[in-house]
Amino acid sequence: METESLNRKNSSRKSSIVNGNGDASTKLTNGDGDNGGGDDAGGGEVTLKAKMSLLNGCTVIVGSIIGSGIFVSPTGVLMYTGSVNLALIVWVLSGLFSMVGAYCYAELGTMITKSGADYAYIMETFGPFMAFIRLWIECMIVRPCSQAIVALTFSTYVLKPFFPECTPPEDASRLLAVCCILVLTLINCWDVKWATAVQDIFTYAKLFALFIIIATGMYQLYMGNVKYFTFDNSDTKVTSLALSFYSGLFAYNGWNYLNFIIEELKDPVKNLPRAIAISCTLVTVVYVLANVSFYTILSPEEVLGSSAVAVTYAERAFGMLAWTIPVFVALSTFGAVNGILLTSSRLFYAGANEGQMPEILTMIQIQRFTPTPAVLAMAFLSMLYLTVSDIFALINYVGFATWLSIGVAVLCLPWLRWAQPNLPRPIRVPLVFPIVYLIATIFVTVVPMYASPVETGYGILMILSSIPVYAVFIAWKNKPIWFQKSMVSLTHFLQKLLMVLGKQTKPAQV
Repeated sequence: METESLNRKNSSRKSSIVNGNGDASTKLTNGDGDNGGGDDAGGGEVTLKAKMSLLNGCTVIVGSIIGSGIFVSPTGVLMYTGSVNLALIVWVLSGLFSMVGAYCYAELGTMITKSGADYAYIMETFGPFMAFIRLWIECMIVRPCSQAIVALTFSTYVLKPFFPECTPPEDASRLLAVCCILVLTLINCWDVKWATAVQDIFTYAKLFALFIIIATGMYQLYMGNVKYFTFDNSDTKVTSLALSFYSGLFAYNGWNYLNFIIEELKDPVKNLPRAIAISCTLVTVVYVLANVSFYTILSPEEVLGSSAVAVTYAERAFGMLAWTIPVFVALSTFGAVNGILLTSSRLFYAGANEGQMPEILTMIQIQRFTPTPAVLAMAFLSMLYLTVSDIFALINYVGFATWLSIGVAVLCLPWLRWAQPNLPRPIRVPLVFPIVYLIATIFVTVVPMYASPVETGYGILMILSSIPVYAVFIAWKNKPIWFQKSMVSLTHFLQKLLMVLGKQTKPAQV
C-alpha cells in the first residue's frame, strides 16, 4: 500500500484539513500555474503554518486531556485502591507521571520537528516496522476504544436521571452511544466548521461543570466535611495499584497531542515546554480538587456504587438543581467524542506520508471538503468496541496499548542520545527523567498482565495483529497483478461511493 505524500499538488481548489486541537483551516490553495484541461493545477499544496501561540498550545493540551476521564475514572481508581487518601495519591502520581512523559516529549518534539508525535519519533529511531505498530495501536485500538468509552459515559450520564435507583440498562446505553457517534459522524462529514463549533461550545460546558463541582467542594471542605479522607481499607497489593493507575492515567490521556501539530506552533523551542508545564500542572490541580470535592460529600461506598459519580454528587450537593451537572457532563462527553473524530484524521495523514495507510483514508470529499473516509473508519471501529459495555474493561484495553506504545516513544530519547549524539537538541532533558518514566511504564504494563490477564491478553493480540497486516500490505513489494488490480478497483469503488479525491488526481496505488 503506497500512499501519496501530503505535499503533493492537487487539482482541487481547496481542501479542509483538521488539526490536532480540533480547528479546521483551509490549507490548500491554487498557485499561479495554468490549469490546462485534465492536467494538474500547478502550485497547490498542503503546508503547515506556524500560527499557534503559547496560549493556543495550552488550550490544545488542556482541551485534549480534560474529557470524560474525570467523570468516570474516580470509581475505577477507588475500586482498586480501596481508600480515599490512597486514591488521591494515585491521582497526584498519575499527573506527575504524565508531566515526566510530556517533558521527555519536549526534547523529542524540538529535535524531530515533524507532525505525528510519537509515530514520527519511532519512525526516525526504530524504522517503519515499529512505527507501523504504533500507528496500528493508535488507529485500531486507542482512538476508537477511547471514543467508545467517552460515548458510553455520555449515554450513562444522559440516562442516569431516568434510572435514579439503578444502573441504566446496558442495551439502552450502547444504543444511545451509537446514536451519539452517528450524529457526530454526520456533522464531521458534512462541515468541519460545524464540528469545530460543537467542539468550542462543549469545551466551555466541560469547564463550567468542573468549576461548579470544585467550588461547592471547596465550600464543603471549608465547612469541615473531611470524614472520608482516610487510609481505611487501603489495598496496597502491587497488582491493584497498577490497575488503579490505568484508570487514573486514562483521565490524563492527551498530554502528547500538542506534539502531533508541532509544525504549527510558534517558537516551539520556547513554547512547547512552557505549554506542557502550564497545562499538565493545571490539569493535575483541577483533577485532584475535583476528586477532593467528590469525597467531601460522597462516601467511598457511594462512589463505588455509582456509575455516574458527578450525578450522585449533584443529587447530594444541589438538591433541585441537581439536573444541571448531568446535563453539563453529557455535553462535555458529547464534545469529547467530537474531539476524537476531529483529531483522528491527523494520524491518518501522518501515516499516509510514510505510505503506511490506505490511500482512501487520506482523501477529501469533493463537495464538503471534509476527510470523510477517515471519519467513517473511526466511527465504524468505535461502534465495534461498543459490543463491550464494561467501561473499565475498555479502559484496561486502551491503557495497556497506550502506555506500552508511549513508553517505546520515550525510549527513543536515550536511544538517540547513544545512536545519534550529534543531532541538534534545543531542549536537553536529564536522562533520569526518561529512565524513571520507562521504569514506571514497565510497572503499569507488565503487572496488569498478571492482575487482569484477559483484558491485557486481548490488547496483546490486537497489537500482534499488526504484524501480518504489515507483512502483506507494506513489506511485500512484489504483489501479484490480480491483487494490485483488486485493491485499485476497491479504492476506485470507494472513491465513487463517497465522492472523494486524493492529494493528486492520479490512479490509486497499492
